[in-house]
Amino acid sequence: MKPPFTKPALPITDQIGKLLGHGMTIADRAYAEHCLQHISYYRLSAYWLPFEHPKGQAGPRYRPGTTFEDVMALYDFDRQLRLLVLDAVERVEVAVRGSWAYQMAMLGGPHGYIDAGHYADISRYDRNCGKLDREVSRSKDNFIRHYRQNYSGPARPPVWMASELMSFGLLSQWYAALKEPKVRHSVAAPFDLDERIFVTFVHQLAVVRNICAHHSRLWNRTLDVSFTVPKKRPKELAVALNRQAPKRVYNTFAMLQFLLSRADPANDWGNRLIVLMGTLPAGRSDEMGFPADWTSWKLWGGMR
Repeated sequence: MKPPFTKPALPITDQIGKLLGHGMTIADRAYAEHCLQHISYYRLSAYWLPFEHPKGQAGPRYRPGTTFEDVMALYDFDRQLRLLVLDAVERVEVAVRGSWAYQMAMLGGPHGYIDAGHYADISRYDRNCGKLDREVSRSKDNFIRHYRQNYSGPARPPVWMASELMSFGLLSQWYAALKEPKVRHSVAAPFDLDERIFVTFVHQLAVVRNICAHHSRLWNRTLDVSFTVPKKRPKELAVALNRQAPKRVYNTFAMLQFLLSRADPANDWGNRLIVLMGTLPAGRSDEMGFPADWTSWKLWGGMR
């Protein structure tokens, strides 16, 4: 039988005492109190884990020389990383929404996307319709209000409205559910990717987007889902990916860099990532799946 949860709630002064007792150095106690007050002990605990000895090892919990300032530097790096990734995600997401809406409109008109004939799994189609209906019913957007006030139907909005209204996660489900590979490929074509790769990345991108939007730890995360890694084409992308760490965030960043080169060719996102990675302590990039020579690949502006 599992024991009940009995850990006590600790005031900030006791939280600091706990960190000190486990071997962490705190040079500025007032700064530490401020951070624990405005960020929280529990959230910061994910950032001092890399400084801990393996569980079960005798002695202090933290490795020699570990400081609270080290932990906060890692926390600040992750915050900047999330903001940078969200910037890329926003541009790619908008492009994916636009491509899906356009191709579905060209295929079957404004409401062709709700034709059950486009989907192989009817129960999955019904679930997606139910999710869309709930999002439409909750919407206070002017374009939905205008649609309801001026048109008798269909009850579901045209695809270009639906693409703006539904969450990116739900849009990824509508896209992945399409029965015909040639239809899925038409959505992926502007990005120069095979639809089998693109479908899986859109799903992963929705997960990464939510991690960033909810301010969760990203830097050394092992993602729950990976995308299908291209074997040969496009070469610029395929050679730069890390096949040994498919669920680490480096591959996600590489794919974002590639898609941005199609959706926004003048972007400088890759250069900004290189600069930010330069602020990470040596050796930490391995925990993100970055190859040692990653900046030498053409994808990142190198010559290889």
